[in-house]
Parts: sequence; C-alpha cells; structure tokens
Amino acid sequence: MDTQTFKETRIFKDTQMLKDTRLFKDIGPEDIDSLLNCLGAYARTYKKGEVIYAAARPVTAMGLVLSGKVRIEQTDVWGNQNIFGYAGPGQVFAESYACAPKETMMVDVTAASDCQILFLNVHKILTTCPSACAFHSRLIANLLTVMATKNMSLSRKINDISHRSIRERLLSYLSYQAMKSGSNTFDIPFNRQELADYLCVDRSALSKELGKMKKDGLLTWQKNHFHVYDTFLQE
Repeated sequence: MDTQTFKETRIFKDTQMLKDTRLFKDIGPEDIDSLLNCLGAYARTYKKGEVIYAAARPVTAMGLVLSGKVRIEQTDVWGNQNIFGYAGPGQVFAESYACAPKETMMVDVTAASDCQILFLNVHKILTTCPSACAFHSRLIANLLTVMATKNMSLSRKINDISHRSIRERLLSYLSYQAMKSGSNTFDIPFNRQELADYLCVDRSALSKELGKMKKDGLLTWQKNHFHVYDTFLQE
C-alpha cells in the first residue's frame, strides 16, 4: 500500500451497510460481524486525489468502498490516462490482484473523492476456517459473482474501444447504456474528460463528434445526462 498519511485506521464494526452489498449478499449481520473478525478487516479514509494502490506493487487485500468513490486508471510514461472505471459505495476493487499476490498491479487506484475503504484479506477469504461456516462459503460464492461481473464489464470496454472511429465507439458505449437503463434517457458515470479517457480518444475530438451527432439528430445531452433517438439505436 502507498505511504500516504491516513486520516483513520480502525477495525470496522458497522455491519448494517455491508449487508446490502453484493459481496455480503445473503449473509446476516451477525455472521458478517464474525467474518470481519475472521478476515481481520480494517477501514481507512482517504482524501480526494490520494493513491490507495499504486501500479507495479503487489497487493494482498481487496478494497470495498464504504463511502465516496475511487478511480481505477492506467497511466503510461507520457502521462496519458486510460480509465478502466470507478467503484462507489458497496463496490470492490483490486480483488483479482489480491487473488494472485505474486502479480503486481497494472493500474493505479486513486480516491476520486474523499472516501472510506474497508480492506479484506483475500487469502483469508479463500481459506475457509476449520468449522467451514456456511456464511464463509457464501462469501466465496459472492466474490466469484463480483469478479465475473467485473470481467464482463471489462469485456464491454474492450468491445467499445475496438471500433475504429470515435462515433462508432460512442455508438457502442451509449447504446449499451440505453439498453442497461431500459430507456432512451439515461445518465452516464463520466464527465467529458473521463469519457474520453474511457474510450481512449482525445477530449476535443470527442466533444466535436458529439456535436456532429447532435446535429445529425442522433442524440441530445446536458453534461452527463443523455437522450438518444431511435435512429441512433438502429445504427
């Protein structure tokens, strides 16, 4: 873990929020409390912009966001950023790396806002206790579901950026967002720079293409709020 100064380090005991997360789905509050003790869980808070995990370092603990938001990104030697995504309250990060502790991080995890993170030792998650508690097995199953879901998200990004033109990348990304929301009107989790980084394109070129698509009657927008027209979805 990076060497920044932490605002807080403590054993985490508030299980009410955790029972509604995907990782602790179908595990009772009293069992969550037992799991946290078993896993040596602890919470830390970070200021916006602080590095939580840095690239090129191994990790053994996955993070679960209790409050705020973290950004997962990759920065090349020229300073170009490629945003892989964000994690908000109830979501986890670094779980794949923590499952393979000999592999170093290929990405940075940074606090996108002031946030509090719960850290869980993945080795202790995967190594069940002698009593083989049912709720521990449920936690492992939940972790597999979380990892599978995130792998599918990564596959969607690969599909989005595999298209050659900016318009095609936008069509791919926004079409999925419309399908996901079940409506032609929806919000996306990115501002313009973040969307450009996610799609691996230049921000000014992205803004220019969005203007052309608006002129062509494909969509309208207000900041991160979009409305796409049926002709768009038929592209």
